[in-house]
Amino acid sequence: MNIRDLEYLVALSEYKHFRKAADACHVSQPTLSGQIRKLEDELGILLLERTSRKVLFTQSGMLLVEQARKILLEVQIFKEMASNQGKEMSGPLHIGVIPTLGPYLLPCMLPVLEQDFPELELYLYEAQTQSLLEKLEMGQLDCAILVQVPETAGFIEVPMFKEEMMLAVSPKHQWAKERSLPLSVLKDHEILMLDDGHCLREQTMDYCFTAGAHENGHFKATSLETLRNMVAANTGVTLMPKLAIINEGNRQGVEYIPFNDPAPYRSVILVYRPGSPLRARYERIAKMIQAVVTPILT
Repeated sequence: MNIRDLEYLVALSEYKHFRKAADACHVSQPTLSGQIRKLEDELGILLLERTSRKVLFTQSGMLLVEQARKILLEVQIFKEMASNQGKEMSGPLHIGVIPTLGPYLLPCMLPVLEQDFPELELYLYEAQTQSLLEKLEMGQLDCAILVQVPETAGFIEVPMFKEEMMLAVSPKHQWAKERSLPLSVLKDHEILMLDDGHCLREQTMDYCFTAGAHENGHFKATSLETLRNMVAANTGVTLMPKLAIINEGNRQGVEYIPFNDPAPYRSVILVYRPGSPLRARYERIAKMIQAVVTPILT
């Protein structure tokens, strides 16, 4: 038995599918399947109920998966402690970022990060909030950049910046020439939304429902770019975070209007595990991102 076997076991518990688990572990399906069988032989128990339709864990298998998660987390902490014995800002760094931030934040952040901390070996992962928090908890990520939500309360939250959200409309829309609007103007209007799983969807819904607006039930987008294109086609209006608008203000087909009284926003934070020995590293990265982004948003 080795650490890699435990990684295969945990991946299989997450994906419930041999091929997907193998892809996540960057090995072939026969390799992963063979190692799981060897692990069963070594332990003398069945971990899985093998069927042609899906992967089911036995009761013993589920108990061992939970223990494997704890072991892998301890291994990650061990690695972090070893890394901390050298230079504080060197070695591998696995960062997660949500899709509604990644395309707009990373181009601003990465050049400075690589310039200021050239000895960091960066690995970037884009996924929705819940997936990032699960990977962070299991030690598969070192830290994550996302928006503050109730689910982040179990981690150390480092505030970085507040990002204003603006109204995106077609140039043909009745509000297109307005310089600013109160949030209450959305009352009884339909708003285009992202699909389930995006934290921005929940925040947008909170603001819109407070204003008396409601969701367009005929369409849900998978990305901000899809929302932007739907607005450009004059099929509705939406709320767009400011980083996604920077350098897009002159794009033909979309007008962006700031709100007043109140101006909706989202709080962008960096999170990491409370027990991590690399706290100073994450705090420095958060300060760097804050210093880069704040002037852009003001």
